[in-house]
Amino acid sequence: METQTAPAYRYWGPDLVAHGPGELPAIVGWIRQGRVTPTTWVYRDDAKAWRPAGEWPELKPLLGPRGTAAATPAGLTPDQLRRIKIFADLDNTQLLALLNYLEPVEVRQFSTLFRKGDPGDAMYSVLAGEVRAREISEGKETTLFTLTVGDSFGELALLIEGERASDIVANTDSKLLRLPATAFTRIIHEAPPLAAPLLLAISRTLAHRARSLGDRLMNDLTLAQAAGGISV
Repeated sequence: METQTAPAYRYWGPDLVAHGPGELPAIVGWIRQGRVTPTTWVYRDDAKAWRPAGEWPELKPLLGPRGTAAATPAGLTPDQLRRIKIFADLDNTQLLALLNYLEPVEVRQFSTLFRKGDPGDAMYSVLAGEVRAREISEGKETTLFTLTVGDSFGELALLIEGERASDIVANTDSKLLRLPATAFTRIIHEAPPLAAPLLLAISRTLAHRARSLGDRLMNDLTLAQAAGGISV
């Protein structure tokens, strides 16, 4: 009769090292020591998969109610979060982990979320409502673009320190999700299986935006040349 081998676990520590392996008694000790929390990424060798500790059924009772999806901001679910375009390709496990790093923000109609020149310290995504980016020059307002449900803005703030390029104003009462730059840094250290696809999604979004801007500038240049306004 074959003897069933107990699964071994490893956890990803803040020092960017996978600790372990250890069987269930070992991980119980790690939880008691505070090394493993519901959002700590844990590898189980028999499943050959990394998941947040709170997503392993046998670990949930050890972690308490914080290991359940009910602890996510504003009671959001992965399906609701998937409405955000930049998160659309993440799987349910990754989305559940991401929810632990997001902050819900409510913005009243006509109020300003931030102004041009403010420090860029977070990315925002529109969960409900509508906002616009604007510039004001010599007392005249110009709308640069409008953002609706599923759109994100401020992604560059997660990668480099800098100032906001424009004002963001709410056209309607809006619900946003905020991912602070500090939380993004924590994801890189605490949750590498989430960090890689999230960074890829952000990079693709920025690349598409840069290409779109380049195409628009080329079209404007072509029109100006056709009108005789610019000679090359």
